[in-house]
Amino acid sequence: MMYKLKLTDTAIKNLKKFNHAEQQLIARKLLYLSENFDSLKNGKKITELKGTNYKHYRFVIARRIRAIFEIKEKKITLLILKIGKRKDIYDK
Repeated sequence: MMYKLKLTDTAIKNLKKFNHAEQQLIARKLLYLSENFDSLKNGKKITELKGTNYKHYRFVIARRIRAIFEIKEKKITLLILKIGKRKDIYDK
């Protein structure tokens, strides 16, 4: 099953901070996530974040790049909340 991807305005802003090659890598990895979510969720690339009232997840795009997202089950949508470097992604 393929999930629909939707990026928040914040995620789009975050994405624009990366260079063109990184943007292409991120786009390919997010597409891969949407196509393979069910098999990836059992691996180490996707982790449920603790300490929030919402079900937020982290997806490792590259060694230092992460995406924070949530799942909108009724529409089978992965809502990408933030994209960023590992050191910055968890800042509120």
